[in-house]
Amino acid sequence: MQTAVVTDSTSDIPDESARDLNIQVVPNIMVIDGQEYEDGKGISRPEFYRRLPNLNPPPTTATSSSGVYTNLYQRLFGQGYDQVVSIHASGALSGIINAASAAAQAYLGRVFVIDSEQVSSGLGFQVVHIAEQLAKGNQLESILEQLPVYRQRIHLVAMLDTLEFVRRSGRVSWARAHLGNLLNIKLFIKIQDGKVIRYGETRTRQKGIERLKQILEGLGPLERLSILHTNAETEACRFLASLQVNSQIKPILINVTTILGVHVGPNALGFTAITQ
Repeated sequence: MQTAVVTDSTSDIPDESARDLNIQVVPNIMVIDGQEYEDGKGISRPEFYRRLPNLNPPPTTATSSSGVYTNLYQRLFGQGYDQVVSIHASGALSGIINAASAAAQAYLGRVFVIDSEQVSSGLGFQVVHIAEQLAKGNQLESILEQLPVYRQRIHLVAMLDTLEFVRRSGRVSWARAHLGNLLNIKLFIKIQDGKVIRYGETRTRQKGIERLKQILEGLGPLERLSILHTNAETEACRFLASLQVNSQIKPILINVTTILGVHVGPNALGFTAITQ
């Protein structure tokens, strides 16, 4: 059976990888001063992050409608695909999967909607894994059966430069409490079971970078690695160059999509690693 792979733009899959593996990426929506922008169009990531601290009112995000997903699924079936696997950002953090699930109702048994329980390359690596396994001739049923085991090997950790944006987003309940005690520290977060959890803090950015390095190097041999940042490319490059890690696949650098960055803020630094 021919299987199409669909995801959304929070996956942070490099364009070249999406083209090579024929992955369909549905853009999400950024709203700035009432103007809607499809993710990746109309405003660059560097420009967005430069403007973000001064944007008032703060920008908001939205998922593409279920109709967009319905039309995409229909187009893929018209191209000869027998089934679609549609895998998206954590349902606990985003409504994207609801739009995809609503669209899938018209194609029961042919569209399989998956909650990745992750974001950014924590999602993207799962999408790439599925596409690569399908390209090798493996059956979708078997791939999805093993996906939870693969997901357990994913580690996404990030250091925020400020708590202000995650607090402002309202997506993380604990971020609204005791804010005054946290303004002057660098907070670590981790994506676990689809949720954002606190993962400690440091008093300075330099100490935070050292701790991030210790966490990553402590994971052992890696299958894949991405260094995540929100417009902190120079620092991210230095961080990657300083690492002593063994990764089967060459690490990639990702300036995180604005759809996630609006909730994280500029100058965040982190990683997604898949252990062997």
